[in-house]
Amino acid sequence: MNKNKNNQTIWNARIKKNTSIIFQKIGGSISIDKKLYKEDIAGSIAHVEMLFRQKIISFKIKNKIIYGLNKIEKEIIKKKFEYNKKYEDIHINIENRLFQLIGEEAGYIHTARSRNDQVITDFKIWLRSATTKINKSLDNTIKTILKVAEKNITTVMPGFTHLKNAQAVSFAHYLLAYVEMFKRDKQRFINNLESLSENPLGVAALTGTSFNIDRNFTTKKLGFKRPTNNSIDTVADRDFVLDFLYSVSVCSLHISRIAEEFIIWNSDAFGLINLSDSVVTGSSIMPQKKNPDLLEYLRGKSGISFGNLFSMLTILKGLPLSYFKDLQDDKEIVFKSNETLINCIRVLNEILKNFSPNKKKMLELANIGYITATDLADYLVKNHEMSFRK
Repeated sequence: MNKNKNNQTIWNARIKKNTSIIFQKIGGSISIDKKLYKEDIAGSIAHVEMLFRQKIISFKIKNKIIYGLNKIEKEIIKKKFEYNKKYEDIHINIENRLFQLIGEEAGYIHTARSRNDQVITDFKIWLRSATTKINKSLDNTIKTILKVAEKNITTVMPGFTHLKNAQAVSFAHYLLAYVEMFKRDKQRFINNLESLSENPLGVAALTGTSFNIDRNFTTKKLGFKRPTNNSIDTVADRDFVLDFLYSVSVCSLHISRIAEEFIIWNSDAFGLINLSDSVVTGSSIMPQKKNPDLLEYLRGKSGISFGNLFSMLTILKGLPLSYFKDLQDDKEIVFKSNETLINCIRVLNEILKNFSPNKKKMLELANIGYITATDLADYLVKNHEMSFRK
């Protein structure tokens, strides 16, 4: 049992000198990972319940710890919890507060557990929830596109290759291409849930624990499907982070392509769509301007998502097994990517609700560039026994 008095770090018994101020500033992650407080408390409650079931801690200690954790969660929700950068992260901040609330028995919370498995458990639970929220947002956007498409089945426009008029298409058909993109994005996120379904809790620092723990109990309690197989890999694994960031990047790419298309169509040169005043901005000097700033915002943000993916790949590329401090940045990267994507999906949905096709201009443009030439060629082949190449 580790003592954790208010003026001590969790390794105070081993390292006598105070951590340097500069390391406290750059080494801590509490400003980032405090988002994980719900997951951390849920994981800790499941852990101590398991410890009691396995007769590792007493009923009294279990109840005191759970009481303290529930009180801490209420304090955080009510914004009465005081975060201390000295304790680095959300996990130790919560543990330190638990000592204040229930005394030395709080130390039993870390029996048969390391921050290594604790952190990954919290992170996976958070990512499961984030993935579900992203897919719900994509569902809303798909529904919006379908509504617009339903109103434009008979709206004729040119389809493009190389940005030149190619063949006549229904505007609805064009819009439904976006639906297919987002359906694939949804499936990618759904596929990621499989790697998020394995429970890391119980592998401790990297080789498990000598305590007789029950990983199947915490697996069921925390909504996982199965425990992870290899303890060393579990601690080192960030594939699930890369999978999430890749899915975010591809979805961002699709949003960027739509944004670019709408920017082109909204330009004076094309004039195929009109944007509502609610989704455009003006100019500081040119009174006639209506600029598609929100679309440009979407196009630009995709680069942020790509950069986050490559940042994580670069962090991982040189790491031996198993845990290193380098991995601390994974959460900030994921949180930023998640927030950016959610905002982009919401912005796109708002734009889709506030634009209208210029049907007359679409039809006029469809009559330029011989866009029925392929149909004429097909007719000659079918009805006049002509070779298509002829």
